[in-house]
Amino acid sequence: MAFENRRYLVIPTSITGSIDFSQVLETSADTLRLSVDETKTFVKYEVTVVEQDITETYTDLETGETQIHTTPAGIYGRPSIYSAEYQEYTHPEILALLSTEEWTIPFDESGSMA
Repeated sequence: MAFENRRYLVIPTSITGSIDFSQVLETSADTLRLSVDETKTFVKYEVTVVEQDITETYTDLETGETQIHTTPAGIYGRPSIYSAEYQEYTHPEILALLSTEEWTIPFDESGSMA
């Protein structure tokens, strides 16, 4: 799947001032796509998906003690604007959403916007 580690978070346009653009793939509020009614937008970002816990054992060079570090399974790399109250989409899911009338003004048979 193309963009398998890319995620899209649909948010209200009222919170775009809270976006840290160093954490997402857009560069400024001017580059955000808006819904037709301009009440929603989205940001895109890359994540790392860890399918199962990863446990690493190593020796601390200063103390000689064995150390164990575990990275729990989960999704890492979400921006600070992320909240479970907003819907997160995969690439195929966002393409389907953006093709709806909420995000795209339909064209009539002559090719003009309806």
